Amino acid sequence: MNTEEVVDQVISMALLYGPKLIGAILVWIIGGWVINVIGRVVKSTLDKSGTDPSLKPFLTGIVNGLLKVMLVITVLGMLGIEMTSFIAIVGAVGLAIGMAMSGTLQNFAGGVMILVFKPFKVGDVIEAQGYVGSVSQIQIFNTIMKTPDNKTIIIPNGGLSTSSMINYSTEPKRRVDWTIGVAYGDDLDKAREVIKRLCDADSRILKEPEVFIAVSALADSSVNFAVRAWVSAPDYWGVYFDMNENVYKTFAREGLNIPFPQMDVHLHKDA
Repeated sequence: MNTEEVVDQVISMALLYGPKLIGAILVWIIGGWVINVIGRVVKSTLDKSGTDPSLKPFLTGIVNGLLKVMLVITVLGMLGIEMTSFIAIVGAVGLAIGMAMSGTLQNFAGGVMILVFKPFKVGDVIEAQGYVGSVSQIQIFNTIMKTPDNKTIIIPNGGLSTSSMINYSTEPKRRVDWTIGVAYGDDLDKAREVIKRLCDADSRILKEPEVFIAVSALADSSVNFAVRAWVSAPDYWGVYFDMNENVYKTFAREGLNIPFPQMDVHLHKDA
């Protein structure tokens, strides 16, 4: 093959593939610029919507990744490369990876749901998966809680997002419930008056709604009062424990008895 033939082949290949290559380069450059613009728009939208900071990198990364994959496929197609087999292989690999990481992907999806819909936030006290504690971190795969005795509980987000959960911190006020028993034969009106006085004396107990005090049961060893009072959520446990102690001390001074379970046994002797 002489020089003239080589030049002719180069020219013919340039005429055949040159426009495709130039077009592919232009699409790659313009597509990259468009992807960056879309990424900034998505980030700005997430910022304005108040999306959790932990979720923003993942959402923007997913959007950018999908757009870049589409751009690569488009550019390769413009160059004349057959993409059907390539797409089939990528799909098969993706399916295999998805099946192998089904639990992890479920936790990821659960983390996204939690961060988007916010059934709880950092600092909330929740009860879930058999544990009660304060949420210290919400990660994309796990939620980390601290129990009252300072244990660290790590709960996968998959189960947490699909099961029942109690959030004790959603409302600013909580109702404190006590069951206070007095002995049979004691003055019920006096017992009610003492309980009401103790509730009124505690400034943490709210005046509205009014404290509820009523006889709830005639139990085996005691007459039980149901006492219900409303407090600010942070005061819940302090009021609960203090009232138990105050009732015990005050009942003793007022001559009221807090009974304990007991049984009377009567013996009969045959004549």
